[in-house]
Amino acid sequence: MKRIVVIGDAMLDVVVKPIAPKAPTSDTPSTVRLSRGGAGANVAVALAAFGHEVIYVGVVGNDMAGQLFVDELVRAGVSAQVQVAEGPTGVVVALIASDGQRAMMTDRGMNAELEWDHVRSVLELPFDHVHLSGYTLLDEATRLTGTAVLELARSKGAGTSVDVCSVGPLASVTVPVFMSAAASASMLFANAEEARTLTGLNDVREAAAQLGQSFAEVLVTIGAKGAVAVVDGELTSEGSRSVVVLDTTGAGDAASGAYLARRVNGDSVRDALEAAMKSAAVVVAGLGSRG
Repeated sequence: MKRIVVIGDAMLDVVVKPIAPKAPTSDTPSTVRLSRGGAGANVAVALAAFGHEVIYVGVVGNDMAGQLFVDELVRAGVSAQVQVAEGPTGVVVALIASDGQRAMMTDRGMNAELEWDHVRSVLELPFDHVHLSGYTLLDEATRLTGTAVLELARSKGAGTSVDVCSVGPLASVTVPVFMSAAASASMLFANAEEARTLTGLNDVREAAAQLGQSFAEVLVTIGAKGAVAVVDGELTSEGSRSVVVLDTTGAGDAASGAYLARRVNGDSVRDALEAAMKSAAVVVAGLGSRG
């Protein structure tokens, strides 16, 4: 068992899957699920499921959503070391299409209020690895804190990983800014679209290989085509294990968490990829990030 610190956005997920044609001026029958969200929190829960001691760091608002977020993390076996800010907890509404893909409308709430002093106080305790949600680096308000986290962890000899998280903000921030902020990470997690954006290459394997020149280890998830990992220049691939796909929300986070959980224990890349694909398959079979 390793002690892993995860830093990311605190979010409440509202997942909506219409079950009838949209009625623009009336009611549209839908399946709606409300649950704890947040890419970093999803990874934290996946890590805890593999038996690691996980400490989550983030910011919640002083509202019901914030309390729900914390309660769900604790129920999943994660220690929630959160700031409480005067304002709303972040909320994301995910609209799910018939093929399971989703469009997200996001209100980040108080997440931009993450304070370095709070994070540093948590990192004063011994830890083996720090995982940082890319949203921390994609927001100018928290970028310096995120970079400082990676540098501090590296100086202590701990492992470090960054999940890109979202291609829209990445394109807005620009690739050079993100790559500079993430430079101290030893591991990078991305989906296919994010890997293409980071490298300008259309072929996902080529994109992963190029990213492997900047990071010691890279994981790129490719949806229905599985995932590839590049470690010390060697590429390994694994096919998807998904049979039923209702909603892809949180699938990449589950894959990243499972992969990281196995790798920090020293397991092989192949075993880590297999665990990642199994975890993702569970999530996509249901609505919301918990499947």
